[in-house]
Amino acid sequence: MITSCIGHNSLVRPLRKLERQGVKITRLPPSAKSGVLSVQDIEEAITKDTKLVVVTHASNVTGVIQPIEEYGATARKHNLIFMVDAAQTAGKYPIDVRVDNIDLLAFSGHKGLLGPPDTGVLYVGERVDLDSLREGGTGSHSELEEQPLDLPYRYESGTVNSVGISGLGAGLKYIFSEGLEKIRAHEQYLTDRLIEGLTAIPEVILYTAKDSAKQAAITSFNIEGYEPGEVGAILDQAFDFKVRSGLHCAPAAHKTIGTYPLGTVHLSPGYFNTVKEIDVTLQALDRIARTTAIKAAVLH
Repeated sequence: MITSCIGHNSLVRPLRKLERQGVKITRLPPSAKSGVLSVQDIEEAITKDTKLVVVTHASNVTGVIQPIEEYGATARKHNLIFMVDAAQTAGKYPIDVRVDNIDLLAFSGHKGLLGPPDTGVLYVGERVDLDSLREGGTGSHSELEEQPLDLPYRYESGTVNSVGISGLGAGLKYIFSEGLEKIRAHEQYLTDRLIEGLTAIPEVILYTAKDSAKQAAITSFNIEGYEPGEVGAILDQAFDFKVRSGLHCAPAAHKTIGTYPLGTVHLSPGYFNTVKEIDVTLQALDRIARTTAIKAAVLH
């Protein structure tokens, strides 16, 4: 298998397990300048034994969007299975499994799709024949003592999370009613405004794409003189802002960008956020960066 070095643990850990079972994993770093994994590097890493290329569409740490359509074309040219982790982009960016030659597409329901936790989707293309992970009751083909082979029952043993799936369906209906372009435009505007404001604070170190068109609605940063956890605690206690700090379940990505083991502070503007909320957040971060007394008062 070939993968990148920016994956979430939901991708990294299964690959580590497969590696212990004898599967060879080739991990490719993205460009230090652009944050994008080179198509040429993927091409050069392919051998006669390669079976799968699996990539993250956008890192949950840096937010850099990867050119999956180029990766898919390369994988299809070599008759490889192509898998994409779209947890950070599904519901926010157009993804076409046919145009992008995607054989497996995985994403959670509680992020861009506006569904509840404990929901998610795995798209399985026609070129893939997956074994079942578990076997059990499916509510269909009850006369069989073996797992049914037809979809989705082959992969859906047990009682499904009908309440969560209904919530996910409501989220999808809302996205279709609003329109993907409208949602993306609003989040992009907020993200650009946030990055512009953070860039204006000298003490802030940003970890984002150089090209805003290739930046998902995710921003990671640090403030000189502070650990990420300290910034998170100050925002919580002094300003009543809730942010996530640390490694974000993606230590491999932090090792790649040089922020391991402490990580970064993570902000992710959503469709329901406002310009005022972005501006108030920037004012708070500017005060933290410029006022060491806040750190002393809150943390000590």
